[in-house]
Parts: sequence; structure tokens; C-alpha cells
Amino acid sequence: MERAVIHLNIADFAVAVETNRSPSLRGRPLIIAPQGSPRAVVYDMSDQAYQEGIRKGMPLARARRLNRNIPVLAPGFNRYEQVMKDLLKESVAFTPLVEYGSFDGHLFLDVTSSGRLFGPSADVAFRLKKTFKSAFNLDPIWSVATSKLVAKVATRLVKPLGEYIVAPGDEEAFLATLPLHLIPGFTKADLNRLREFNLFSVSEARRLTLEQLKIPFLQKAPLIYDWIRGMDPSPVRAFSETASTLSADHEFSNDTNHAGILKKTLYLMIEQICKRLRDRNLHGGGTKLILSYSDGLQSLSTAKLSPSTSNDMVLFKKCVLLLDKAWTRRVRIRHMRLICETLCPPMVQADLFAPETRETKQAALIRAVDRIRNRFGHAAVQTGLTLTGETSSS
Repeated sequence: MERAVIHLNIADFAVAVETNRSPSLRGRPLIIAPQGSPRAVVYDMSDQAYQEGIRKGMPLARARRLNRNIPVLAPGFNRYEQVMKDLLKESVAFTPLVEYGSFDGHLFLDVTSSGRLFGPSADVAFRLKKTFKSAFNLDPIWSVATSKLVAKVATRLVKPLGEYIVAPGDEEAFLATLPLHLIPGFTKADLNRLREFNLFSVSEARRLTLEQLKIPFLQKAPLIYDWIRGMDPSPVRAFSETASTLSADHEFSNDTNHAGILKKTLYLMIEQICKRLRDRNLHGGGTKLILSYSDGLQSLSTAKLSPSTSNDMVLFKKCVLLLDKAWTRRVRIRHMRLICETLCPPMVQADLFAPETRETKQAALIRAVDRIRNRFGHAAVQTGLTLTGETSSS
């Protein structure tokens, strides 16, 4: 059975979500970007803004010079993530193999084994498009191919509205005439390196053998060799694999590099995640911290938790180290995202005569704080760290 992968892409996703909330902005130039920051960059823009020369990652000040009257809305990452979860619920009715981004408007579905129930993959894609339009007023581009890579290239060709089916066996011919920048996986450095050899299209790059590609690209050469031939065996990850995480986000109203503000924000995010862990009787086995800077770049650090925990204080000690590790630039920070992964049930068996330790005292304290907050609200008890510094959340 030939593999069938659907790619659904809601063009200018953040703009689509915001214009659903404010219909008066639909059809007009619009920018999504943090406000109040001198180094803010464009996060997303409408097609009308794109026609005026505005691009993602462009400094907001430059974008405003192109159109001084253009509306600018602050990004709402929590809204985008919730909409993506709503789209996921509709998609898993057709297959459990659904992979999606947190707030980017992209979904991949592997419907290879769904044909007997729901018919051809193109019919499934069309039904999902109709559902997204009627239920959420979102109009996705869709494509069907035998791999994620080819399906994503196909949607790039028909953006902002359209559909494309790449039949099995047509992958190489489909890609041959395309420019290399349409192939997912290539970095700017990769493309610049290929331009040094006067290689601009897929067909031109295919003239190089694998051994020749290894000269400029070393270990990455086998991947590039496969990409330009449409070979991509990477699986569509089941949504259950990506759902076994908890996350918290914070968008700073004013970009900051103040250590006190960052630590305070981090602790508040940890409190939020750990409370959700305790409510579900789970522990976190790993953490990931992502910092987004004013200029659009990101930095990432990860750590394993051994033993796993849902203790605010224990997790904060680990995450402060993550913050120090990820925070490597002098540029102000715009957005902070904390992800707790590898969720698992807590260990039930305990030593009957174990002495009381600092961790057990902390756990008892946290349980007492939970009871107070459940009755009187979160503000009833606060740590000293969260009472210090400026308030900068949007």
C-alpha cells in the first residue's frame, strides 16, 4: 500500500485567528507583532501587508515606515495554541497519526490505513477543509503526497489558496523544476553554499553525486541527496506522542533582559505547570525552555529530571540552570516558553521509616498552599520571588 500523507496549511495563521476575533480587519493590511518594544519584529502579516513589502522577521519600525497607518496587533500564542487543539480534535476522527505545531497552522495526517473507512486521501483532505471552514472560519490549503516533505512543498506552491495531489511515483518529476529554497530542511547557509556552485534548482543540484555533496555538506549530504529526490521516510508522529507534554507561555509587554523579571516569570510558569501536574497526579521527567528574542531568533535548552517531580521548588532549581544555559545573548527577550515532557505517574511505594527530608517538607507545604489557593484563589498565597521586580506580562 502506497503511503498517503495529507498536509493542511492555514496561510497567515495568526492573522486568520485575529481577524476572526475582529472581522473589521479582514481584507486589510495587518501586522502581528509585539508592541512597545524598540526591537520588535513582525511575527505574521496579512497577504495585503505582504503585497506592500512587509515580511516575517522584518523590524517593526521598518514595516511601519512602509505603511504608517497599518494596524498592529500583539500575538496571542495561547489563542493560537487553543485553535490548533480544536483543529486536532477534528482531524483525529480520521486517523490517530496527526502531527501539528503548537501555533503555526500546519497539520500532517498519515491516512494510509484510513481508506477503507473514509475513502481516498483527497476526499479526507477536502472534508477536513470544509469542516475547518464551517466550524472555525479557517480556510486551509491542502495537499496529498507520499511523504511529509513532498506534501509540504506542494502546499507552498499553491499558497495562499489551493490544493495539490502528487501521485505516487511522481515525486522526482514534481520537484525537478522547483527552486531549492522551496525544499524544507535547507538553511540559508545551505542555500548560499549551493549558490556558490551556481546551483539554484532541484534538477541542477541532482547532478551532484553523494560523494560530491559530502565535500561542502559533510554529514548532512545524505539528507540533502534524499530531499532533492523527494525521499522522506520520517513518520507522522501520533498526536498522543506530542500530547504527553504540558507547557506555559509568557509574552512580555516590554522586551526585557532583566534577570529578576525573567526569574519571576519563570517561577510563575513553573507554578502553573506543576499545579496541572498535581491535578492530574503526574510528574514531569524532562523540561525544555525556549527563549524568543526581539530580533526573532530563539535559543533552547533541555534537561532531564531524575527523579521526576511536580514540586515547584525542585523544578525551579532545575529551570534556573536552564535559563542560564539558554540565555546567551544580550538582545532583549520577547517571549518565554516552558515545556514539561516525559510525563509519568509518581512513584507510589515509599520507605515506611524514611526520615523527613527537605523535599518531603516542601511537598507538604505545596499541598497546603494548593488547598488554600483552591479555596481563596491563587493570590491568597504568593512566594517572595513573585512579589519582587516589575510586572511585565501582557
